Amino acid sequence: MLAGTQGGKTSFGPHWLYREIQLCGPGDYIVVTPTYPLLEKKALPEFLRLFERWLHLGKYHSQRRAFEFSEDGAKRTFGHFDPDKPTIVWFGYAADPESLESATAKAAWLDEAGQKKFRLPAWEAILRRLSLAEGRVLITTTPYDLGWLKQQVCDRAEAGDPDYAVVRFDSTENPLFPRAEFERARKTLPGWKFLLFYRAIFTRPAGLIYEHYEDAPRPQGHLCPRFTVPHEWPRYLGLDFGGVNTAGCFYAEDPGTRALGAKPGTGTLYLYRTYKAGGRTAKSHAAELLRGEPGVPVCVGGSHSEDQWRAEFKQAGLPVSEPPIKDVEVGIDRVNGAHAENKIVVFDDLTDYRDQKMSYSREVDENGDPTEAIENKASYHLLDAERYIIARLRDVPPSRRAVSF
Repeated sequence: MLAGTQGGKTSFGPHWLYREIQLCGPGDYIVVTPTYPLLEKKALPEFLRLFERWLHLGKYHSQRRAFEFSEDGAKRTFGHFDPDKPTIVWFGYAADPESLESATAKAAWLDEAGQKKFRLPAWEAILRRLSLAEGRVLITTTPYDLGWLKQQVCDRAEAGDPDYAVVRFDSTENPLFPRAEFERARKTLPGWKFLLFYRAIFTRPAGLIYEHYEDAPRPQGHLCPRFTVPHEWPRYLGLDFGGVNTAGCFYAEDPGTRALGAKPGTGTLYLYRTYKAGGRTAKSHAAELLRGEPGVPVCVGGSHSEDQWRAEFKQAGLPVSEPPIKDVEVGIDRVNGAHAENKIVVFDDLTDYRDQKMSYSREVDENGDPTEAIENKASYHLLDAERYIIARLRDVPPSRRAVSF
């Protein structure tokens, strides 16, 4: 359910969830919001209004973040009560995807899942929790960017996938929403902001950094179906170090697209693999990164201060060169230039990369104009990895090259 601000979407969620509980029977159910404060501010009060105050189905336990059906509530819902099969609604938040991994649920309600803090790993974790019961999920949100929600849900519904459905409506579908306020927003807000927040229509927001990347199939966009990459194609790896999030982007170059006499990396690059893991030694990371590769790829990664990481990886059998440039904006320009020239093609099943690409944006000021600051920059590890290797391959002067081809 995509709805404009104050359209009433959050109020609908508890009613949908109670219907699912009636249909699916006793067991566990989950409610998820982007952050814990948002849960307490919006979704939880709406849930308790129906389940606790109106229907008297049970009690919410704040320390456990769980609502448990009482014996009377279960009897009125299912016609019977089995103490060995309690019915519990668990509450979680997407900013901590690991908090969602323990439950096995029969249905889920996700409120404001379009927000930037509700990222793809949380969505995937929720689907895993529902897989055993083939449970349904309701998303109630306003769209905020062009990331996973559009790519993995709305685009599939539009393409006719029977497992997905989208209902969209303006803020004014709520009869209490003032028409005058809707028209004020139309006249005074930037067009992209009005479409997103008052009409719930996906549009490219101001500040989206990779303006030349199109998340669509070729030739209009930069996506292609997966194919077997020939072993003889040159391989390149961009690497972003981290104790919790070590990320990598693997590219293969089609030698046939390289101009006569041009250096490696100037042809069409196919992003065919991504890597993201934490809690491993450099040796373990290197082993996983090289697993299945036909050889050791040319690798560039890390910031200029991370020489120790590079030394550790080199000792583990994966030499990593220092990036040729320090300035983030210059690196972004090089990647944007590669997209503008259609030099990067992305396998369409790399959902983690695609989600990051279409949500990587600058903060906007109160007028809706982009600023220099990158929003949640520390979360985009794959794009940092990409920037390191593409900056190395994109026409870097010989005096600044870290690797000799």
